[in-house]
Amino acid sequence: MVLAKKWILPLSILISLSLVGGCGSMKKKDKPAAAGNEVSLEGQNEGMNLEVNADSDSGKAGALKTVYFDFNSASLRSDTKSTLEANAAFLKANATAEVQVEGHCDERGSVQYNLALGERRAKAVRDYLVAKGVEGRRISIISFGKERPISFGHDETSWGQNRRGNFVVTAK
Repeated sequence: MVLAKKWILPLSILISLSLVGGCGSMKKKDKPAAAGNEVSLEGQNEGMNLEVNADSDSGKAGALKTVYFDFNSASLRSDTKSTLEANAAFLKANATAEVQVEGHCDERGSVQYNLALGERRAKAVRDYLVAKGVEGRRISIISFGKERPISFGHDETSWGQNRRGNFVVTAK
């Protein structure tokens, strides 16, 4: 019994450290590109490189740009449509590239509501790109709801930056 109590604290610390260490592996934006994961799109994209796991939020996904939404809406705004037209042109010019569209929301609303809204946003983006001639099999979607904000303020400016569709390159 005394021996068991002696090991409780060290085991608790070890378990806590392994759980905390595992959370850090979810960061996709901090991953350096592995050798061979870059392809030059010289002539197709004004010399920009496209990297797997690069995303439009960081500006590293070639010419792909993040799109934004109004509060409580999955409708595409006119500025969103013009950005998506440029994204569609880029994807058509780079026929082997595949992307994942992440649907994001601001902090307001419940987790469940925002996950559903983020999914509707990602689907709206995918549907628009498909209507513009991009093959649907090249576009996957996921919703992160309000779980991955890009701006941490509690005002309309920050909320507007968080209501977005982010593009992540999944294959080149």
